[in-house]
Amino acid sequence: MDPRCPCLLLLIFSILCLQSMADDASSLLFIDSPSHRYLHSHHTAQTNPMSATEVGAAVSVLLGLAPPPMLSTASSSKLNGLLLPNPFDRPRHVFMLEIGLAQDSQEVVYPNNALFSSAIRTQVVRNVASVEVELPDRRVAFFSLDGPDYDSYAAITDKELSDFAFSFGGSYVSDKLEPLNGELILNLPSGFKMSLQMSKLADRKFAFGLIYLIDNIKRVTSMTKDLSQSTLNYAELVGGYFEGIKALQEEYGSKDLTQQGMDLLLSTVSRAIDSLQDRHEGEIVAVILFSKTQSSLPQKMVDVTYGSRPSLRLLEEVKTSSNITAAAEVALVRLTLAWITGVVLLIATLIGGQ
Repeated sequence: MDPRCPCLLLLIFSILCLQSMADDASSLLFIDSPSHRYLHSHHTAQTNPMSATEVGAAVSVLLGLAPPPMLSTASSSKLNGLLLPNPFDRPRHVFMLEIGLAQDSQEVVYPNNALFSSAIRTQVVRNVASVEVELPDRRVAFFSLDGPDYDSYAAITDKELSDFAFSFGGSYVSDKLEPLNGELILNLPSGFKMSLQMSKLADRKFAFGLIYLIDNIKRVTSMTKDLSQSTLNYAELVGGYFEGIKALQEEYGSKDLTQQGMDLLLSTVSRAIDSLQDRHEGEIVAVILFSKTQSSLPQKMVDVTYGSRPSLRLLEEVKTSSNITAAAEVALVRLTLAWITGVVLLIATLIGGQ
């Protein structure tokens, strides 16, 4: 056997892998704070693609954590070109949403607003099956935006669909014979109307996924308000994966309904980012990833791992801190009443003795 064959086969395999990863390139947006800059305004990432590993490292650094120790020199240099050099001035609050796609992300049309117009745009090559952003215990609060598995979506009712439609100035026409089988009509920011048939799996996945996303964003905003009032020094990652657009693309391709769904999703994301920027007084960076995945790979390109659910622990500590404060206030009131009662009894005794 020719000794060059194994090397030749390895070379061919490497080329095929690189080609596969190139075909799986995804789009990425970094949205900086308008009031407090954390990113270079003219970043070379506009023309220089990043790897999934580098995206995970960038999120870690924005949270105030050290980058992974195995990060290459070239990747470190790329992060230095993205992030402003002051390591003591990181936002420590990150909003990260991965939007699953079944088609090329180049077809995405972004909203025409300041938030997306100023975003740093680049491509991401999926150099690994998925990359993990590892959060240390007690230092980072992670709030997931993910809803339950689709099998659990039946928990949504016609009433919730009607309320959801009303919040977008639309309506829900229910099916009297079967629940969750009617027509959902939503008004889009563009002025058009989006019609979703709940009898179709793709339409239902998109609508239910968006309902859970909006509800979770509201819940997270409320939680971060509670945490901001505590004395705990923490970083915060708000993240999730949305598969509703992928479901629409698989069913309808690039037709108008799919683009309408993207418009509605991105306008929702825009409002969420504005809300979190107000909550954190501009100390937050948003990362939006449009990931097209092959069937042989996991859905998520970026996943979050942590030891013992620091977000829940932080919330519990906030609750415990509040309980301690309340208990101290009750104890003070009781002590005051005891002193007043004692003084009254002493005066009564003195008067009675006379």
